[in-house]
Amino acid sequence: MGKVGIGLNLEAVRTSHKSFEWGAEFAAKLGYEYIEPMVHWGRELLSEARYFHSVSMLDDPLRIRRVCEKNGLKLSGLSSHSQLSKPEIAVEYLKQAARYAAECGAPVINTHEGHKQTWTTEEEDFVLIRYSIMEASKVCEPRGIKLGLEMHQTYSLIPEKYDRILSLVNSPNVGANFDTGNAYLGGIDPLVWLERIKHRLVHIHAKDISIEQSDKERGKVMGTPVGCACGDGVIDWEKVIAILRPLPQDIVLSVECGTLDQAARSIEHLRKLV
Repeated sequence: MGKVGIGLNLEAVRTSHKSFEWGAEFAAKLGYEYIEPMVHWGRELLSEARYFHSVSMLDDPLRIRRVCEKNGLKLSGLSSHSQLSKPEIAVEYLKQAARYAAECGAPVINTHEGHKQTWTTEEEDFVLIRYSIMEASKVCEPRGIKLGLEMHQTYSLIPEKYDRILSLVNSPNVGANFDTGNAYLGGIDPLVWLERIKHRLVHIHAKDISIEQSDKERGKVMGTPVGCACGDGVIDWEKVIAILRPLPQDIVLSVECGTLDQAARSIEHLRKLV
């Protein structure tokens, strides 16, 4: 039987204009065991000035490893979201993310299929998505890195089409990064959906949705950037953890909320249940 851990997706520090290093220290002080950093291509002003938490993949991956070691943290994965339906973006981005993950010590790289092009058919999109996953998986497999596919857009928020995406490439390294909040906003019972694909899980975005957001957006949006504090919204975390606990694989609940106080309330709630 595997272990259920609690981590913090560093989106929680985005609105605080703090660096990756600050975010990691903050997570450790709250008692999180894992973090999920965001990585990006090239250089951008805010992260270079240490006002944004994302880490450039041009930086030394040991920057992430050393920060984790200093703060007694482990990595649940890398937030390396690209557009699988746009191979010109996804392929090289994810190949670099897999190499980066192997060196910094992250077991998973997370991504999703991306926004629908206006000029492609559904069948063409699935060919493009398969191409991107195949290319990325060939770099992930020899390094032991899992590729976590999240439900977040046109196709992946429909369970049958998400199943199809998960099955496009026959690789033990391709699995599900289940986002509880996105699943809920898509109009599906997240517990039923989680039960359906639990054998494919490699990572979880623990995203709760407030009653207010649920009333306004459920069934009308394709996911959401962050949620409210775990325990403040509609997700039944006790039942989520009950589904995860018997699984053979280790799974981290990577809390995806929007503010520092929500991050604090989330771990306070979840640690009572895990």
